[in-house]
Amino acid sequence: MTAPDPVHIESAANPLLKELRRLLRDPGAYRRTGRVWVEGDHLCRAALQRGVRPAAALFAASCWAAQQGKWAGAAARTMVVDDALWPALSTLESPAPMGFVIDLPPAPLPQAGIATVVLDRVQDAGNVGSILRSAAAFGFGQVLALKGTAALWSPKVLRAGMGAHFGLRLVEGASATDVAALGVPAVATSSHQGQWLHAARLPHPCAWLMGHEGQGVGDELQALAAAHVRIAQPGGEESLNVAAAAAICLHASAAQALNSPG
Repeated sequence: MTAPDPVHIESAANPLLKELRRLLRDPGAYRRTGRVWVEGDHLCRAALQRGVRPAAALFAASCWAAQQGKWAGAAARTMVVDDALWPALSTLESPAPMGFVIDLPPAPLPQAGIATVVLDRVQDAGNVGSILRSAAAFGFGQVLALKGTAALWSPKVLRAGMGAHFGLRLVEGASATDVAALGVPAVATSSHQGQWLHAARLPHPCAWLMGHEGQGVGDELQALAAAHVRIAQPGGEESLNVAAAAAICLHASAAQALNSPG
């Protein structure tokens, strides 16, 4: 079946362009529209590799002229946007010349019994995206985001996640009750209690609790932790960035699981 011809957009008043500009201005707008703007070659290819069928593919006119053979038929609809209109579809200083509009995946319920990362009011979008990337890399297939955490499908989190979104079970608006119902031990980092991470025997699967950049994990979640661990910092810094701490902890879990007999 032949792919339909692309639609050319030459007006800033086009309804789709107006919707995409709203998605860029408001990190949580995807919850109302049910659609997500995925910007750039890398993220778009990551979506396709995970079986995502975009609702629409958009290209700057100059990009489409050079690369149409590589992307023809990738989406249900193809839009070619006048080059002068394209910069408004990005918050980047050098905008990527193509992107996908995808339907927001149905909101999953938390799944018990699997390796999980819990985000407790982690507010920085870059930190959240980086943690999602580490979760995917180290086999933690589910992420629960409690209220106050940066919007998981916002453009900045998507960019920082580098495609991890499409391989994870992402649950927004989760609660401490959901964490308690996971049925796996919860583990929290601490600067003042627990074993050193490098010497601790870590449960697997488990739920790693990652907290607010300044306040850490809240009291309600701390009470659910079956274990606390400390990350050795011989250089003497007071604390680690939450995304760096998450990468260290998730790698430690994955490494122990790989080395466990059977």
